[in-house]
Amino acid sequence: MAVELTSNNQHPVVNEFQSVELSCIIKSISTPDPRIEWKKFRGGDTTYVYFQGKISGALENRAELRGTSSLVIHNTTRTDSATYRCEVSAHLDEKKLDELSIELTVQVKPVVPRCSVPQSVPVGKSASLTCVETEGFPLPTYHWYRDNEPLPDNPKSSPKFFNSSYTADPKDGTLKFSEVKKIDAGEYYCVAKNPAGMARCGPQLMEVYDINIAGIVGGVLVVLTVLLLIGIGISCAYKRGYFVSKQQTGKNYKPPAKGDAVDSKQEEEGDFRHKSSFVI
Repeated sequence: MAVELTSNNQHPVVNEFQSVELSCIIKSISTPDPRIEWKKFRGGDTTYVYFQGKISGALENRAELRGTSSLVIHNTTRTDSATYRCEVSAHLDEKKLDELSIELTVQVKPVVPRCSVPQSVPVGKSASLTCVETEGFPLPTYHWYRDNEPLPDNPKSSPKFFNSSYTADPKDGTLKFSEVKKIDAGEYYCVAKNPAGMARCGPQLMEVYDINIAGIVGGVLVVLTVLLLIGIGISCAYKRGYFVSKQQTGKNYKPPAKGDAVDSKQEEEGDFRHKSSFVI
């Protein structure tokens, strides 16, 4: 007789913090006291889980052998996701060794996602809302809500959202509006969901407002008018002499007296008469 192993489930899936049984059943054997071992393979590392009749390693206080050879893990964590191998050695059997591999998957519930919603957007402009969650396993899908109502993936499929211009990506959590409308205003929140559970962020308000074109144009005209008046005022001030250069108003500057030129001329003429009479 040859030792032979079988299992009820070679691909068990369990949610984090729950218990799971890794089924390893001895279908046939002749050896009355076979040697049983469990090994764990994860990320290129190999560790013993059950060896020489006792649990070892990280599962020492969280695992136990059930029946003859099945392994039960309690309070599972994400690090328990791995390949486990059950090995049974029977030295009296014709086939002395058989082994069985089990692939365990531990699902992790998403945590509260990080959501980003613009506070206000003008009508006709684009807008982007984001939702990110990185803890859940397997990766979650994302669903957006507005005023507590789920947004369909395709707005054209719902009469209520038919006039909206958004596109929703359930894989990366983005909600993009190509042209925001008044009807798009409201409180938005996102739900991240996977088989282990779901989580949502708090609601955030997005306001949509009209652009006041007339007000903008009027403001520009007012600014231009003010600048024009300032320019006219500066020009008039120059013409009236309010802006005089320092060279003309300095301390060392003395304007010429009106009589200086006449007196100098008279002195020159007197000298000339005196010299002429002296010659005669």
